Amino acid sequence: MAPSISPLFDLTGRTALVTGGAKGLGLAMARGLAEHGAPIVLADIDDETGRAAAEELAAATGVAVSYRHLDVTDQAMVEKVVAEIDDEVGGIEILLNNAGRTIHHPLEDGDGEKWHAVMRLNLDGVYHVLSAVGRRMLERGRGSIINTGSMSGIIANVPQTQASYNASKAAVHNLTRSAALEWAERGVRVNAIAPGYMRTELTRGFYEAGGPQIDQWNLMTPMGRPGEPEELAGAAVYLAADASSFVTGSILSIDGGYTAA
Repeated sequence: MAPSISPLFDLTGRTALVTGGAKGLGLAMARGLAEHGAPIVLADIDDETGRAAAEELAAATGVAVSYRHLDVTDQAMVEKVVAEIDDEVGGIEILLNNAGRTIHHPLEDGDGEKWHAVMRLNLDGVYHVLSAVGRRMLERGRGSIINTGSMSGIIANVPQTQASYNASKAAVHNLTRSAALEWAERGVRVNAIAPGYMRTELTRGFYEAGGPQIDQWNLMTPMGRPGEPEELAGAAVYLAADASSFVTGSILSIDGGYTAA
């Protein structure tokens, strides 16, 4: 007999919308939620990968998993798709607001397009989904929102030049705190997870190749290694579940000790 899930972590029937959920950190956290009973809606712009991920996750966990195309930088699309999903599932109860990107470019290059491309996705996109989903959660008086921040919102990374990414994630952290304070007495909790260096599909090749930059990243991480996407799943489950019912406005660092050093 399979062990039962503690009521503190039981997410059965609580539908979760996961943006940037086709792969990487979003999919790993979605898997953790699904394993604790939450039906999942994966949302992304990578339709082929997203549909395949939804099918695999449903087969692996036995919960309902669907996929929706969503460009979080398009506010009109966000409002439309969120309204449709919310009606279809009878209310989104968990939001993993995860879509994001980084572009390395030095500040002095004056490349406003790169700067704004990062901000449009990492900050504006988070705001669009937070507002659209949060409004509906407030109407029902319940819900948990988990934004994906970064240790880069707490420290400035070296040696790479990513000021736009760092600034966007710092803004996500303060947006998280602001929403948490506005909604604390209205039943909606808002927190953020701040990952450190993670070995994802995008970075796996860099870690396998190694080199001075990887050596520097590992040296500056007290645990001496990158995190695996699956190591974020427990935090996502905790923040989504009743186990964290008195937690809002928190930024949970999962970085191998990087920001503690």
